Amino acid sequence: MEKVVFINRSSKVVKGGRRFNFSALVVIGDKRGRVGYALGKASEVADAIRRGGELARNQMVPVSLKDVTIPHEVYSTYGGAKILLRPASPGTGIIAGKTVRAVLESAGIKDVLTKSLGSSNAANVVKATLNALLSLRLREEIYQGRGLKIHKVKPPEVPVVTEAVVAAPATA
Repeated sequence: MEKVVFINRSSKVVKGGRRFNFSALVVIGDKRGRVGYALGKASEVADAIRRGGELARNQMVPVSLKDVTIPHEVYSTYGGAKILLRPASPGTGIIAGKTVRAVLESAGIKDVLTKSLGSSNAANVVKATLNALLSLRLREEIYQGRGLKIHKVKPPEVPVVTEAVVAAPATA
């Protein structure tokens, strides 16, 4: 799934007038925990988007998810952009701005709370968000790295109630 986050137009003044070039920041993901981004540049908008999509597809990386949210809270920065991501209960949705939302939706995250602080530069916000997602680790990964075993907690046993013999009411 390809999302265009930001399109920039730059111009160069030449003898005959102005020459325009376009850059497109594209985020792509499979909605199953893999996401990538790229900046495609070309003299036409459509070519810039296509090139950005191709580059992003080649740069996809896996991120750790816990069902449809993230395993734990994470804070990340890139340049002046600062991102805070928090897991949310089912049904919350993605509470985020459009730049952060594009990255999270592409990764397949459905319930998360976010706050973007500092710079709103789209490229740096995307990079900070991806850094935050890459720093997420599941409990299983942490335990495995430390050489520990995960102990499954059994639910408490409920006593089985057998049918009680009820005495018939005495007839008078």
